[in-house]
Amino acid sequence: MPKGKGKGPQGRRITLKVAKNSMRVLFNGRRRLELSKMGIAVFPKCLLELADVEEIDLSRNMLKKIPNIIEKFQNLMWLDLHSNQIDELPPEIGTLRNLTYLNLCNNKLTTKGLPEELTLLRNLRTLNLGLNCLESIPTTLGSLKELIELGLFDNSLTIIPKSVKKLPKIERMNVKRNPLPEFAKEEEPIDTIKRIESLYLVEKKDLCNSCLQTCQGERDELHKLQDMTPGPSEKPNFTSLTTPNSTAIDNQEEWRIK
Repeated sequence: MPKGKGKGPQGRRITLKVAKNSMRVLFNGRRRLELSKMGIAVFPKCLLELADVEEIDLSRNMLKKIPNIIEKFQNLMWLDLHSNQIDELPPEIGTLRNLTYLNLCNNKLTTKGLPEELTLLRNLRTLNLGLNCLESIPTTLGSLKELIELGLFDNSLTIIPKSVKKLPKIERMNVKRNPLPEFAKEEEPIDTIKRIESLYLVEKKDLCNSCLQTCQGERDELHKLQDMTPGPSEKPNFTSLTTPNSTAIDNQEEWRIK
């Protein structure tokens, strides 16, 4: 077997020099490692030499696992891991007590992949779990009393625990595109007659051939509807036009249907 075959993508190797060159000092004085879109498949161990940083951006890579050495980053306040292939988090994530921002959006996290220790992040204000494979979320997330923003969109959730709904400081909770019963809507009956709110009149001479054919087709369709009383106007009604006749000639290029 050829060397390396079957081991999956190795990704780009990040050296300590590359990591140091990726360090940025923000306006608030925090130091951020900006390693987004670097083709990283394995968490670089060389980052341990920079474990005192306050922020790390490892988004848009190929990471599948976050190692337990993450516990060495005790100063970490901001961690962005969105758009990777992470299917579980290590229990050691709960040791990052200074963390206020954690973005795990667009990964492969399952319910089993969320460790109970996640609820130890008591200073967390933003948690994004959207675009994952979650069928439920632990009720213990209700212990994150400082949480202001919670992203749960695009999962397979059928219920949001009351403890999470009643988080004292929550301001934004995105649960869109989940099979939640409270968001299920009955299909509205199809109205075969569409009400026309705005109607404009034009002269045939002001229309090009393609516009005229389109409007005549719509008129024929309207005539086919039952119980439709024709209007008193002797001029044809063209609902596809949104420009009054008074300015039609001067503005043909802007409103003409193509």
